[in-house]
Amino acid sequence: MRTVALTALAPLAWGSTYAVTTELLPADRPLLTATLRALPAGLVLLAVTRRLPSGSWWWRSAVLGTLNIGVFFALLFVAAYRLPGGVAAVLGAIQPLLAAGLAVPLLGERFGRRALLAGTVGVFGVALVVLRATARLDAIGVLAGLAGAGAMAAGTVLTKRWGRPEGVGPLALTGWQLTAGGLLLLPVAALVEGAPPALSGTNLLGYGYLAVANTALAYWVWFRGIGRLPATSVAFLGLLSPVSAAVIGWAALGQSLNAVQLLGMALALGSTLLGQRSAGRPATTVVATSGSASTGPTATTSTASAPAAPAATTLAAPTVTATAVPAAPVRARALAAIREGEARSADLPQGGGPVEPIGRVAR
Repeated sequence: MRTVALTALAPLAWGSTYAVTTELLPADRPLLTATLRALPAGLVLLAVTRRLPSGSWWWRSAVLGTLNIGVFFALLFVAAYRLPGGVAAVLGAIQPLLAAGLAVPLLGERFGRRALLAGTVGVFGVALVVLRATARLDAIGVLAGLAGAGAMAAGTVLTKRWGRPEGVGPLALTGWQLTAGGLLLLPVAALVEGAPPALSGTNLLGYGYLAVANTALAYWVWFRGIGRLPATSVAFLGLLSPVSAAVIGWAALGQSLNAVQLLGMALALGSTLLGQRSAGRPATTVVATSGSASTGPTATTSTASAPAAPAATTLAAPTVTATAVPAAPVRARALAAIREGEARSADLPQGGGPVEPIGRVAR
């Protein structure tokens, strides 16, 4: 649970993106914002870790950086500018379902009815939190929102599948991806939006927050969680982002929260918790080395919360029966056998030589 709680800090931080963008950053510069979120943070992490990719990790980092950062950031802001924020958030909320579906062929994780229920309830809960009656749809914005959720889901699953090179920590992997994604965004932003405007101190403060807390630290925590949790479990934590955005809007921007939104928050949070319990696991996850599969002291699992298989419990039953015999009668019978052996050895003929009783070896 500690890893889950730490990983959840990432989407909670991402929920502040809307408030920071609207209050501190220049308007109509989505690609510039995406670039300045990713590239400076990636370069700083490269300087701190002093690690560069090698071998196949050059192209893997480029692929992951494109999916998780470059494409996702660009499509996220396209959807945000062409759609009401609530509609964009609902489209992004389908990411856990997409990640769960991709995890079946790529990771061998199961996608059961509980995960489907959790994902559906999560989308419905987010819709209650963020949708308004005046929400409008834009075809390009909807496609961008769906494609962005798909890119992030694919990046999450591939990050889990490929893992990290030996000796490379999540901080270095985060730097590789942020740099790759930022380098992809840089020419696109220059081509589409032109030269950046003059930035005020407030703008620089906003960009600094997005680059450090909202991106470098948040994505480090996120990729760390992907390395330790099932991909589906991590994806469900993304439902916390729109909930966080609504709470920040209420606390910092004076926005209202009604009963329907509070119900939606409860549903989204419940879906997130259910997603942790229903996240797909490989079919065989428990190896019992001794004792009961559920209570034996040396039972090991490949995932932290995988349930014990019934077969393991059945095999462990003879061990429970064997250990149920009281220890005291066993020791008494052993001592009696030793004494009997010593008495017999004393009656042996002198020419036969002494015979060491078997009971004495055990002693």
